[in-house]
Amino acid sequence: MSLLRPIPGPPPSTSSPRSRGARLRQLGYTLAELMMVCTVLLVLASVTLPVAKFTQKRIKEAELRAHLRTMRNAIDEYKRYSDAGLLPIDLGSDGYPEELELLLEPLDLVGQVDKQIRFLRRIPVDPMTGEAEWGMRSNRDDPDSSSWGGENVFDVYSLSQGVGLNGVPYEEW
Repeated sequence: MSLLRPIPGPPPSTSSPRSRGARLRQLGYTLAELMMVCTVLLVLASVTLPVAKFTQKRIKEAELRAHLRTMRNAIDEYKRYSDAGLLPIDLGSDGYPEELELLLEPLDLVGQVDKQIRFLRRIPVDPMTGEAEWGMRSNRDDPDSSSWGGENVFDVYSLSQGVGLNGVPYEEW
């Protein structure tokens, strides 16, 4: 005796147009479903575009901060060495370098035999302007001055006219 019993009724027909249309409807997507998916993708894309834009600006600003810190540390090191009497200084220079390029050159240390020091390997490129040009201030210049007096290099700043994400112009960083 068999455990399987036949199901009463006519056998299902795969060739009838009605059952074939129902099966095709179940396989595809409706126009409303496609429109919903497109709308969701459009909303997600419109959210990520500004985020990507600000991310690029943040990266450049972080690079600018790092370059400014590197050059300011090199200027401070030069000043420490000159104050300690390890670098020859000209009268009236207050121990600061006369120009940025002086930080690139190997300098002989006073009182040391065959010892030289270099404070920077290269002058970094300003990420905001794309050039290795920086604004400079002398310790004899006014603090808010935008022109360099030429006596020495006390500080550096960006020549970019842009404004950072924090609302502060890059030249004031």
